[in-house]
Amino acid sequence: MSSDAAPSREHGDPEEHGEHEHAPGDPCAGPARGLWSVDEHLADILATVRPLDPIELQLLDAQGCVLVEDVTVPAALPPFDNSSMDGYAVRVADVAGATGEFPAVLTVVGDVAAGDGGLPEVGPGQAARIMTGAPLPPGAEAVVPVEWTDGGTGGGAATGMRAASAAPEGAAGEVRVHRAAGAGAHVRRTGSDVRAGELALAAGTVLGPPQIGLLAAIGRGTVLVRPRPRVVVLSTGSELVQPGEELGPGQIHDSNSFALAAAARDAGALAYRVGAVADDAESLRATIEDQLIRADLMVTTGGVSVGAYDVVKEALAEGGQVDFRRLAMQPGKPQGFGAVGPEQIPLLALPGNPVSSYVSFELFVRPAIRALMGLAELHRPVVRATLEADAPLSSPAGRRQFLRGRYDPEAGTVTPVGGAGSHLVAALAHADCLLVVPEARESAEPGEELDVVLLG
Repeated sequence: MSSDAAPSREHGDPEEHGEHEHAPGDPCAGPARGLWSVDEHLADILATVRPLDPIELQLLDAQGCVLVEDVTVPAALPPFDNSSMDGYAVRVADVAGATGEFPAVLTVVGDVAAGDGGLPEVGPGQAARIMTGAPLPPGAEAVVPVEWTDGGTGGGAATGMRAASAAPEGAAGEVRVHRAAGAGAHVRRTGSDVRAGELALAAGTVLGPPQIGLLAAIGRGTVLVRPRPRVVVLSTGSELVQPGEELGPGQIHDSNSFALAAAARDAGALAYRVGAVADDAESLRATIEDQLIRADLMVTTGGVSVGAYDVVKEALAEGGQVDFRRLAMQPGKPQGFGAVGPEQIPLLALPGNPVSSYVSFELFVRPAIRALMGLAELHRPVVRATLEADAPLSSPAGRRQFLRGRYDPEAGTVTPVGGAGSHLVAALAHADCLLVVPEARESAEPGEELDVVLLG
């Protein structure tokens, strides 16, 4: 069987777990055995995967996508001088020297609300009641907050700003201002955010909520982006049962397809999870053919090793569509990569053990998704951290090992979580990084520094 593995199968797969590793210096090891390095396999994938063609999308549909055009500002933002406070629009000279004891008494000539077009003109000795976001009326030079006034009297204004809607348009009244205001006080000037013709967003920008907000603010309803890739995830194995269903003898729940679909979404893709496919080559080929219509990338899990029911190998190795390889890594030694269908959709075939599958996704599928998106940063961050462990960590000779761990950024340390077994799903759920033991090392001592791949 070839997907999520029970412990018995976990320890019975030499391709996956290397119980029969060759000793250092063995002429059958390394290139003579046809082992690919992690870097070689990844380079082959990235040399094949090309960014998706740009399309025009509505703003909310473009969230998470990469902009492929420079966006310039068509008109200044804000497009007019407006008030940043509820208060009164005044002339500076009229409130100069105003105090609580000797307030400036001004005639209120009207109200200005956000969205108003016809604005009252503010002359000497006058003020206009104004709301936040409303345009500064002609003649006014500053805004005094309502807290600096008595709230206004007459014309329905005695109850303060909340009475604005009750006052007849152009109603007369008075307001006493007890603090001076300088020119431009509490006024958002035209173009103070961005000026017309300025670069709003550069090509290559990933569109998150603030960028979507800026595009909307400058009037863009659509934008040219590389779309989020559609990733189809399917697992193989006749023993797999949908979560929520009762297990029969020899059955396990399908966890890989859920984990990988979630990981694809986390990487920025639109993920489509397909129910587990039985160990039958024809069924698998038919399922893949059916799914190609909605795929920019296909990911399978299970069926890539040396067992009698390794259906992915059986179904896809014919005709050289997918190249099945053994990598100098643990976990995740068996891997497959190629292209399928008339459109030559990239397909990555991952091992079936849960940890092998997830580690393989992080190392190979995630960079492929981000390459399809046209992102500059393809990989998870890597930091150096001091190993904090009770005993040395062993590692197979000639294999790059990836162990689960917890990273403490304040202390700069990393602690292993769980064992090396690639069926240990619970340990993976509590890890936030991968510890990397290089190919040339057979152990890592407590207190030494290692590369750490951050998963958070």
